[in-house]
Amino acid sequence: MENLNLKPKEQYHRDFLFEPQGTVSQPMSPSDGKSSRLDSKIEDQIAKLIDEIPRASDVLKGVIKETPLIYSSFFSEEGGNQVYIKPENLQRTGAFKIRGAYYKMSKLSEEERHFGVVTASAGNHAQGVALAASEMGISATVVMPSATPLIKVNATKAYGAEVILFGDNFDEAYQYAKQINTQTGRVFIHPFEDFDVMTGQGTIGAEIMSELPGADIVLVPVGGGGLIGGIAAYVKTHYPRCKVIGVEPEGAASMKLAFNNSSSCKLDAVHTIADGVAVKRVGDANYKLAKRYVDEIITVSDYDIMDTFLMLLEKHKIVAENAGVLSLAGLKKLNVTDQQVVCVVSGGNIDVVTVSAMINKGLTRRGRIFCFSVDLPDTPGQLVNIAQLLSEHKANVIKLDHNQFMNFDRFSHVQLQVTVETNGHDHIREIVGGLNLIGYTVKQVY
Repeated sequence: MENLNLKPKEQYHRDFLFEPQGTVSQPMSPSDGKSSRLDSKIEDQIAKLIDEIPRASDVLKGVIKETPLIYSSFFSEEGGNQVYIKPENLQRTGAFKIRGAYYKMSKLSEEERHFGVVTASAGNHAQGVALAASEMGISATVVMPSATPLIKVNATKAYGAEVILFGDNFDEAYQYAKQINTQTGRVFIHPFEDFDVMTGQGTIGAEIMSELPGADIVLVPVGGGGLIGGIAAYVKTHYPRCKVIGVEPEGAASMKLAFNNSSSCKLDAVHTIADGVAVKRVGDANYKLAKRYVDEIITVSDYDIMDTFLMLLEKHKIVAENAGVLSLAGLKKLNVTDQQVVCVVSGGNIDVVTVSAMINKGLTRRGRIFCFSVDLPDTPGQLVNIAQLLSEHKANVIKLDHNQFMNFDRFSHVQLQVTVETNGHDHIREIVGGLNLIGYTVKQVY
């Protein structure tokens, strides 16, 4: 890959107000004159964002796909509220990101368009920028970490963007993209810390409230904070009685950390299956916007995410990525009933291997698949005994492994490992109890 050794030239891009800082950014002091000027600038940017959302909606007409609310009888009955899904997983590119990327690029000058755009992303933002650039006839370069799955690389290339694989993680890809930005004049399209990008995402809030003006709560997935910032600014300005609540994974709760520390802070590490929101630090401006307009940040476990993914697929036949179902997973954390609740399902870009793994793990957690092993005397008829008991308990055998060479402790025994379909944890307990009664010791594998 060609290295960039160009001499810095005049920068034609519009620098955003903040660049990523160190590990922890300190709260601004009111007595600091510079900080006061920055706060004033943020105030102007926020006011502009709110005013421009209707304009952004007009700009996006004919570009984005309409995603009308879907009423969920299942999630409504489960939580005692009236639950609606905002299915941005059905959006073009499979996620909401096209909104912010397209609106950002619609405001570029002819000179800026001439130089093109650059961004860093390993997922949805990459495809959003690539498609928006293709629609506008703008050259786009997307820097992705070297380990980015091929399916995402190819999807981004399919929209016409040049893809550069660089670095072991997003931070390294980001720094290289910023180098391209500085040395070539390409406009950097930030995934979340940009007011124009947030304005585009805020059109989701306008659509929700236009369709359901009586909404009491809007639940929004939180990664870097661009989506919830735009939505919350619109909703709380025009419908102040409606609560906006952010939902994060427990293992990547960077916005909750920022709320607790009154400033944008960096997590030491992130651990979650929701890779689309695995952000160590939310943007400074995103935090300030969320702090003003977001009512609450709640967190959910990876198990909550997995269960919700499976329920959405099973009950609604809707496929969403793990980050996309955060809002629905957050329903169980609401201590309210008889409320109109809208859940933003932010994306659906998930590969079939991950879908398969999520289904199998989800079924296991719900007691729908049970794998166990037993040691059997190496005598005829033992396997028949197990099969007969499973038949009596109506457990359908998926897989069976009768191995004479696995049991090294007892030479006169063989190990049998069986995977069966079950009807829940009570059913599993019945099967284990039945095996115990006829003299077998059961070891649960999963």
